[in-house]
Amino acid sequence: MTAITIGVVDDHPLFREGVTRSLSEISNFVVVGEGASSDDAAMIASNSRPDVMLLDVSMPGGGLIAIGQVLTVSPSTKVLMLTVSEEVDTLLGALQRGAMGYVLKGVGSRGLAEAIRTILNGSRYISPTMSAKVMENSLQGGTSEKNGLTPREREVMDLVAQGLSNKHIGLRLGLQEKTVKHHMTQILSKLGASNRTEAALQWRERR
Repeated sequence: MTAITIGVVDDHPLFREGVTRSLSEISNFVVVGEGASSDDAAMIASNSRPDVMLLDVSMPGGGLIAIGQVLTVSPSTKVLMLTVSEEVDTLLGALQRGAMGYVLKGVGSRGLAEAIRTILNGSRYISPTMSAKVMENSLQGGTSEKNGLTPREREVMDLVAQGLSNKHIGLRLGLQEKTVKHHMTQILSKLGASNRTEAALQWRERR
């Protein structure tokens, strides 16, 4: 049976090691590279040309940006996002950039293996939870956005404008700090701001 080569990129070492170990125990799955950033993803894609690249959304350089970097150097690689983000906009953004699948981190090893085999067969794979959210979003006519931001992103920006750190924003909104960082990456991109201070100034003006 032909080996399926996989790259795993996530900036949480313990999680990455767990995924790598689980995949390595599955017949004909071979992990050929590990990394923690978009630059690492591009390097693995260039050096190893894996059949599948697993990418986290929130990592140095940005997981969504990494999709394009990977596909530029290795067009045949199938990209599967493995993330905590349950934002429909993030899912759609990943698919628009060329990802073939989107899986939430609560998935087990069998579910992850199923997702990998599905995208290798040329079909998209989206976690059932996210599929339901996309359907609900579609039935409601899409996400209502103001200033280009989702409701959650607007909540984050309101607190950024008050001078709160990512950690304190997470505590206020009941989110992990990493999730807040992901929202900030999306916000900066949408507002065209280079840092949170510039974004806060723009936000105050728009409000």
